[in-house]
Amino acid sequence: MPKLVRVFFWGLFISFLGSLPLGTLNVAAMQIGIQESIKNALYFSMGSLLVEMIYVRISLIGVDWIRKQEKLMKAMEWFTLVIIIALAVGSFIAATKDGGTAKNVLLQNTMHRFLLGMFMCAINPVQIPFWFGWSTVLFTKKILEPVKIQYNIYIIGIGLGTLAGNCVFIFGGKWLVQRIANSQQYLNWVIGGIFAITAIIQAIKMMLHKDAVHKFTHTDEQNTI
Repeated sequence: MPKLVRVFFWGLFISFLGSLPLGTLNVAAMQIGIQESIKNALYFSMGSLLVEMIYVRISLIGVDWIRKQEKLMKAMEWFTLVIIIALAVGSFIAATKDGGTAKNVLLQNTMHRFLLGMFMCAINPVQIPFWFGWSTVLFTKKILEPVKIQYNIYIIGIGLGTLAGNCVFIFGGKWLVQRIANSQQYLNWVIGGIFAITAIIQAIKMMLHKDAVHKFTHTDEQNTI
């Protein structure tokens, strides 16, 4: 039992810390929490963490197959970049309308927020190399072993860690809006800026072939040089 508890908390700890840096999914969850409701933001987070858990499970058992899907992962990466740019533009537009309380254009749809979270997470392949790297470290340190029950506990920890990290943004954003005058307009500008900077950094990395997906799919080539 202590072994399983240790695996659980490692998954929880890594996932929680990995969810804290500003990113597309946690900022989008915060924006939904501010402009719609906490309930919808939590639905969005649960949808995204479900896909993340599936990706982690696949990366644990099918890493060789994943590495061969370079074209698919690259296409997903470009699609993600387009979505981030659209989120940035939508946030800037929202900040200039109706006193800054208008909703981001990409959130003006009837798709259930759970499904939207699944979709936005599914097209973001960056988490695959992230979790492959951390899982490799845990395997090397003998913390995680190739045992089904450990995989399941590890993934549950990851899911709860991601949810906890997103809750920091969801409830933190709501708290700020309730205490600062015109804060929603300011937050829309800030959120738009975050998405814009993220898009620029991602585009530069992709053009220079220094993005996480390229490094992941070319690991074997790098190791032979």
